[in-house]
Amino acid sequence: MSSIDGAQAEPIESQSQSHPVQTGSEFKLVGFSWFVRANPRSDRFKVKRFHHVEFCCGDATNVSRRFSWGLGMPAVAKSDLSTGNPVHASYLLRSGDLCFLFTSPYSPSIAARAGEQSLSSATLPTFSFSIYNSFMSSHGLGVRAIAIEVDDAEAAFNISVENGAKAWSPPVKLNGAVLAEIHLYGDVVLRYVSYDGRNVRNSENPSEWFLPGFEPVDEMASFPGLDFGLRRIDHAVGNVPELGPVVEYVKRFTGFHEFAEFTTEDVGTSESGLNSVVLANNEETVLLPLNEPVHGTKRRSQIQTYLEHNEGPGVQHLALMTQDIFCTLREMRKRSGLGGFEFMPPPPPTYYRNLPNRVGDVLTEEQMKQCEELGILVDRDDQGTLLQIFTKPVGDRPTIFLEVIQRIGCMMKDEDGKEYQRGGCGGFGKGNFSELFKSIEEYEKTLECKLVADAAAA
Repeated sequence: MSSIDGAQAEPIESQSQSHPVQTGSEFKLVGFSWFVRANPRSDRFKVKRFHHVEFCCGDATNVSRRFSWGLGMPAVAKSDLSTGNPVHASYLLRSGDLCFLFTSPYSPSIAARAGEQSLSSATLPTFSFSIYNSFMSSHGLGVRAIAIEVDDAEAAFNISVENGAKAWSPPVKLNGAVLAEIHLYGDVVLRYVSYDGRNVRNSENPSEWFLPGFEPVDEMASFPGLDFGLRRIDHAVGNVPELGPVVEYVKRFTGFHEFAEFTTEDVGTSESGLNSVVLANNEETVLLPLNEPVHGTKRRSQIQTYLEHNEGPGVQHLALMTQDIFCTLREMRKRSGLGGFEFMPPPPPTYYRNLPNRVGDVLTEEQMKQCEELGILVDRDDQGTLLQIFTKPVGDRPTIFLEVIQRIGCMMKDEDGKEYQRGGCGGFGKGNFSELFKSIEEYEKTLECKLVADAAAA
């Protein structure tokens, strides 16, 4: 498929340079040190929160069970043959406000023999055999849709298109809900979901609180009692060949503002780097970082490696928020070699010896010991502290991975006196990027050594 961000275009070779960094015809990066954070509250429509993320996969049954087991997210809803859907299998995992949907197509020939009535029975009204099969063929396991809850999905869609967005799927009115899709980057869509004014959060029926047509999962069909403490999506990161056009495109149709900037001088290593911009909605509850590769460095940027293996732009990683990262990581690590997720290698011991100087008294001595034991990275900005850790790629390709985070500080009160945490508290791990990149570089070297060895043997 063609894409606005020029997914098929060859990235322009450029050297790491001083501020500002020119990445598009008008867009300029000033970098972390020069960036002045401001919130103009410029959203073009009311955005509430991340609603769910949909993964496109070849076997939704087994992929969803692996994520359920590895992340402690129970399966709560389904739409498949057993619910009268002969078109696609979709399974929903939920932990707090964190929702992962896994979708794979059934046989298109069987659906075709059943006629148009069968095709219209797809629970996801935007489902298409050709789109999902093309996605799997090009990208492998990956995120196809980032869904956000808005006040009015139809209005959000129309406003987006009026402001230059590429329409992907027009609004579809369901039973009490509306769903629409806008092209985001590559083959990833931004999915708008809204409800008809009802408070659906407290409903136990997934047809009401999620999407019509989804039915509850029998508790015995899931892993009962799993809960590792993951609560919501903090941010969803995309990799693109060139930042400028994509940033301007997304800002133009959403009204989102720039929340943070990083250049390779801020976050790179001696061997590779990237440039990055974080976009946010008014409430800064929906954070969409975007990365581009930097060329001319000793090693190929990890972003370029991703783009090549992913056959273009896509979601690089999802940051999952937990209220107790120590508890979450202990449970996840128990399953790392038993069907769960493996983590990137931890930084050297010197990293943890220097930790007290970097984070002050925010963490106790015992908590710092647990950080070292579990391989957790720690960073802070002028507002709060960030604890984070990254998994290795979750699929066959060295593309999409997960991040588990906990933010400390930045507690605020809203107009009703209810306490909440300011979005992006503690930053995005600027001080840890170099350690992360070194781990990724070492991981990539192991893959490269194998390829070289196989080539030599041939």
